[in-house]
Amino acid sequence: MALPWLDAMTPAFAASMAHQPPRRFVAITLALGLHGPNLNPTETGKNYAPSLYLNEVEDLLDDMTVVSGASHPGVSGGHAAEGSILTAAPYSRNAAFKNSISIDQYMAKHQGHHTRFPSLVLNINGTNSASYTDSGSMIPAEESPSKVFSRLFIPDTPAEKARQIERLRQGRSVMDVVSSDAKRVLRTLGSGDRDKVDQYFTSVRDFEKRLSAAQEWTDRPKPKVNASAPIDITNSDAITDRKKLLLDVTFLALQSDSTRFVTIHLNAEGGAVPLKGVDQAYHNLSHHGLDEMKLDQLTRVETELMRKYGNFLRDLKGAEESTGSMLDSTSVLMTSNLGNASSHDNRNMPVLLAGGGFRHGQHLAYDRKENYPLPNLYLSLLHRHGIDTDRFATSTGEMSDLSMV
Repeated sequence: MALPWLDAMTPAFAASMAHQPPRRFVAITLALGLHGPNLNPTETGKNYAPSLYLNEVEDLLDDMTVVSGASHPGVSGGHAAEGSILTAAPYSRNAAFKNSISIDQYMAKHQGHHTRFPSLVLNINGTNSASYTDSGSMIPAEESPSKVFSRLFIPDTPAEKARQIERLRQGRSVMDVVSSDAKRVLRTLGSGDRDKVDQYFTSVRDFEKRLSAAQEWTDRPKPKVNASAPIDITNSDAITDRKKLLLDVTFLALQSDSTRFVTIHLNAEGGAVPLKGVDQAYHNLSHHGLDEMKLDQLTRVETELMRKYGNFLRDLKGAEESTGSMLDSTSVLMTSNLGNASSHDNRNMPVLLAGGGFRHGQHLAYDRKENYPLPNLYLSLLHRHGIDTDRFATSTGEMSDLSMV
């Protein structure tokens, strides 16, 4: 059974020092956003009256911050800007686009080596994700909770371990060949190209280190948890129930310290969500055009999504660690590239941030016409993780209204 982070885990020579549990980050990204009038409070600051959706998490309002009037500078294009949710890379249909690294992978790059899995990239229904590598390549997501559970907690057979070690060995062999080829042409290049090759070698060395670390984890036993493997839900339209399964597995992954960085994406496609009073496809409902019937059904779907989000936060808050709860050391961000899915507007993104050791309990309301740069929040998250960088994407500094405890 996986134990929570205990004081006894602190090395003896550091027993006199205040021990901090590991910092974690979970991003829940929604391709269709959340209906703003149902989400954002009408009052600003603290002691605001909760909105319709926030009523579902009223007991958690002191543990979260609601942000309105924020977006990613230079991002437009409606659904097509989905890849910029966590990267904040400027996007427009009228210009060539190259994505950049997402915040979860930026964290995993610096701190993912501490766990068996540097990160988990999941999708409620499909393989696309909001997670991108240094080179701007999307990381395919896993959609099966049972497969994720198996990777995390089911011991590998000797044959499976041997196959893993062989794949790792082959990976290093490929790196050796590519490195040798690059060195052979290095002396024929100009200074600019030599700099590029040097950056390439740095990436190769980093990759080799990750391969070595992965082989070490292969030889270590997986943690045991007091939970049964989940049974996958085959109905792809049951997005709220599928979301719950992935959040349950995510909680176990964090609690067992199998990973510290998780993203869960919710696609924009699918039919009618099997909820009472809902008979139209989720995507169609998001294009409501203020039609009352569609808004009513959309509200039913999004209310249930909020409930699942709240239950996940309650699980984290109920798990005690040496200095508080797991929620105190886990930042949970829920957001979308669309502030208004009906009009494909990328401004005024929905933003809920819970936990992570920030001072919460407030509604930060910025100018809805001249939006606040949301990458500033991402920079604050990186600094909360102790990652020293002056900038993330188009950030202009930390989010000054969001202070740490």
